[in-house]
Amino acid sequence: MKSYWNLFWTFVKVSSFTIGGGMAMVAVVRDILVTKRKWMTDDEFMDILAISQTLPGLMAVNTAIFIGYRLSGTKGSIVATLGSVLPPFVIILAIAMIFTGYKDDPVVEAIFKGIRPAVVALIAVPTIKMALRQKWNWIYGILAVSTMALIAFLKVSPVYIILVVGVVAAAVAKYREGRG
Repeated sequence: MKSYWNLFWTFVKVSSFTIGGGMAMVAVVRDILVTKRKWMTDDEFMDILAISQTLPGLMAVNTAIFIGYRLSGTKGSIVATLGSVLPPFVIILAIAMIFTGYKDDPVVEAIFKGIRPAVVALIAVPTIKMALRQKWNWIYGILAVSTMALIAFLKVSPVYIILVVGVVAAAVAKYREGRG
């Protein structure tokens, strides 16, 4: 069990200084929990991340819930979730109070347009790093490229892809189990 305060403070720091939502937080959370504090293994983190992405709701909140639960049970999930949600709530509330008077200001619009490339990089870098860490073979590569193509070009819902891949993966596992 990790200290509730350490867990809370970890998520407060991460959610206070990452822009772009759940995927932007991934690299920072992984670095803290796996590399620096060694609270969990990379495989455990990747499993939590995969589950968090497939569930409805905000990925950052789902991740905080699962990590908190994994480290400190139900109370840990509550503490981690509060740490993850509180800073953005306060920041967004403050921005909303101030922004209403400046929303049409060209400087403010330029600032938000300037932030966009950084957010893309914050999402792309951890995604690429996670992909490189995996023990992929040609089948996983084809699956990843096919999934991206189906979503980007044919507008297939990710829900259908997850369901199909889940069924196929279960069938392959069952087949291998029968052979082994």
